[in-house]
Amino acid sequence: MPLIEIRDLTKTYTGGDSLFAGAKREVRAVDGVSLDISAGETLGLVGESGSGKSTLGRMVLRLIEPTSGTVRFDGHDLLTASSSRLRQLRRDMQIIFQDPFGSLDPRFRVEDIIAEPLVIHESLSKAARRARAGELLRAVGLDASALPRYPHEFSGGQRQRIGIARALAVGPEFIVADEPVSALDVSVQAQVLNLLVELQEQLDLTYLFISHNLGVVRHLSRRVVVMYLGRVVEEAPTGELFAEPLHPYTQALMQAVPHLDPDEAAQSAAVEGDLPNAIHRPSGCHFHPRCPFAMDVCRSESPELRRVATRRVVACHLYDDRPEVPAAGAAAQ
Repeated sequence: MPLIEIRDLTKTYTGGDSLFAGAKREVRAVDGVSLDISAGETLGLVGESGSGKSTLGRMVLRLIEPTSGTVRFDGHDLLTASSSRLRQLRRDMQIIFQDPFGSLDPRFRVEDIIAEPLVIHESLSKAARRARAGELLRAVGLDASALPRYPHEFSGGQRQRIGIARALAVGPEFIVADEPVSALDVSVQAQVLNLLVELQEQLDLTYLFISHNLGVVRHLSRRVVVMYLGRVVEEAPTGELFAEPLHPYTQALMQAVPHLDPDEAAQSAAVEGDLPNAIHRPSGCHFHPRCPFAMDVCRSESPELRRVATRRVVACHLYDDRPEVPAAGAAAQ
């Protein structure tokens, strides 16, 4: 059984066209997403800004309440859990935020930032909390001498390490890493990514790794899910996705990755056009205004996710003629 099971998860906001608009319109930030995450794996979630990645990640933890759908953690339904039960489950689910400065309270010392989850979830003395905070700092590559200092006294990479230490404080099984290196210098990104890999091996962690950087996702993830305007458009094992992206949007994202080879760079192009307004979504396939392969059916009918290989699904009319393939393990059920 997967550690995380997400079924038809949707988040709808209501808004108008302008400040003075009378009519309210629905904005679906996440539109019927279903996926599983196995214990010990890293699932990469990619897409442009505005595709619904962060909203999905926060709904999984119930930091944002879904409009509909279900989320199960280790068999427990998070959306129907009582407040006391949810508090117990939160020990096993934590988040690493994108902004390593904004996510740390500037009024708190590092010791208090890391120990705060222990105050909420553990019955430890102040000395025991301080000792635990020192252990966590050393685990993320910092010295315990940093405990009495404030966030502004550290670099961006060091602050993100403090955020990681806080996420690990109560010994979680599952961590949502919401673009944890996008605000860091490239050299520091590599250090933090390597740290996340080491911690996963040491602590048997499961990650939902959210990023718009395909290179980062390729380095860290076992599987990749591609989102566009709130919907999943492709899912595949990392190696297979990078070897042969199926959806035109995934192909465009791959082409937009910078290349060192000038010949390859000359053939690459970024995704044409901008992400459509979420209030005025295109009919049919949401990607069709930007797709070089768009057909008439793409403008009128929304494609459903189809399993075109044992471990690959894609939502694109280009593959409507392919027969459905059973999922891995389906024959044994």
